Amino acid sequence: MHDRLPPGLPLDPFAGDPADPAAALDAIEPGQPLDPQERLAVEEDLADLVVYEALLAHRGIRGLVEYCEDCQHDHYQDWDMLRADLLELLAGGPVRPHEPAYAPTPEAYATWDYCGGYADAQVNDAAHGATFDA
Repeated sequence: MHDRLPPGLPLDPFAGDPADPAAALDAIEPGQPLDPQERLAVEEDLADLVVYEALLAHRGIRGLVEYCEDCQHDHYQDWDMLRADLLELLAGGPVRPHEPAYAPTPEAYATWDYCGGYADAQVNDAAHGATFDA
């Protein structure tokens, strides 16, 4: 696996290591280039992520939680991990395997939908004042 991510994000600890334990995953599920619609969707998610982190990180929200249909559990992902995953997809690689959050505090994570609604409310308040009634 090669580090194709911009500086400042978590590095692949096995980059360049011939004994990389994730190398076997490349053979099973090699990275596929995104089609234009997929690329646009990932770029939009990345832009949304920037907004959500700016609005919520200082309020104690550490990242996002997503329910995994495969394992039937919530997955807690910090802002940096989410950003790295999205950038990895844009770079044409599969998302790196990583350890789930250890004993996360569920209240410190929000869903994509919550973040989107919160961002929309902030825009609405900025445009119409906090006393706007729809």
